[in-house]
Amino acid sequence: MSRVEFLRPELHGPRFDDGGIPLEFLGDIAALKELVVEVAKWRFLEDNPERQRSPRGFTDTAILKLTGLESGSAVPVIELSDTSHSLVAAYPPYRRYFDEAIDYIVNAINAAEQDIRQWADHALPRRFFGYFDRIGRGLREGEYIEFPSRSGTASARLDREKRRVLLTLSSVKELTQEVSLRGTIPEADQRGMTFKLRTIPGRIVSGPIEEQHYDSIMEAFNAYRGGDRVLVHAIGKYDKGNRLRLSSIQHISPLDPLDVPARLDELRGMRDGWLDGSGLAPKSAGLDWLSTAFERRYPDDAPLPYTYPTPEGGISMEWSVENNEAMLEIDIDAHSAEWFWLDLDSDDKFERTLNMDESADWQWLALEIRSKLTTGSA
Repeated sequence: MSRVEFLRPELHGPRFDDGGIPLEFLGDIAALKELVVEVAKWRFLEDNPERQRSPRGFTDTAILKLTGLESGSAVPVIELSDTSHSLVAAYPPYRRYFDEAIDYIVNAINAAEQDIRQWADHALPRRFFGYFDRIGRGLREGEYIEFPSRSGTASARLDREKRRVLLTLSSVKELTQEVSLRGTIPEADQRGMTFKLRTIPGRIVSGPIEEQHYDSIMEAFNAYRGGDRVLVHAIGKYDKGNRLRLSSIQHISPLDPLDVPARLDELRGMRDGWLDGSGLAPKSAGLDWLSTAFERRYPDDAPLPYTYPTPEGGISMEWSVENNEAMLEIDIDAHSAEWFWLDLDSDDKFERTLNMDESADWQWLALEIRSKLTTGSA
């Protein structure tokens, strides 16, 4: 059996900086394999119109396998294996149709950046676009998969927006996407095994009560009057009207009352003039950035701050632990912050300006919080 390297898609985003791939992305790779095979079959039949179907050995002799993982940005190495014992070992039968399949897929993704509705007759048929319901489902904001072409033309970057465009033009009636929602559970139907989540902005979303999550959902339901919140990771389905329902729950967990992303969600409804006629409301894009950055970079073992809006449209985070007071005033537009720490016993103080787009500054902040704001620290 011969094996040749076939494809190296690159995953970009903070989750992939360590070179690892979250296990949930293995489903995307499996769906990509299915799409490549089906497009390769289509290309063969285009070249051989006298045939009704692809040859029996078309997919039996050519097998796509994930054989390695390169560091840097996460790069799965996919090889094409030939089980036919072809005399041309490095060139499995029908190989060129697999190469062409990649180029057609790359061109389709690139077209999603332009006016895809002017799709040329010779381009990838739209019936294949439905595969993108599974390819890229787990991508988050700021993440993308880069697909190199086989012919040496421009590579393609699949992100959430391009995936949405491709699915809009497919026959798929609902777009599936991994979602993370914070809120309370005001309703739980034990007979129908469904529940409703009231998100912090006030949206009501329905989902199934699956056996493994039954206890967590019922605990949150019983604690609803106390205002207890949960974080739900799920597969969501958006219909053509952008209405969301949850099709399956992946994880559900209680939230700390000081949970920062939940507090930031509360601030999304603010309007200019909130402070006695003055005071700028924080911008949604800035809140999105801060929520994502805080989740990814703030240490799990560090105390959570109280979170407030500032009159300038920024965010203030404040800590008070034993004899220490600290404040981080964040400009969510410039992604910068002013750190201020005070020891109430000695009147020692320290100030520093931070670039919140720099990993090194987040690391410094984590060390400072652990050393000065953890209970029992000096």
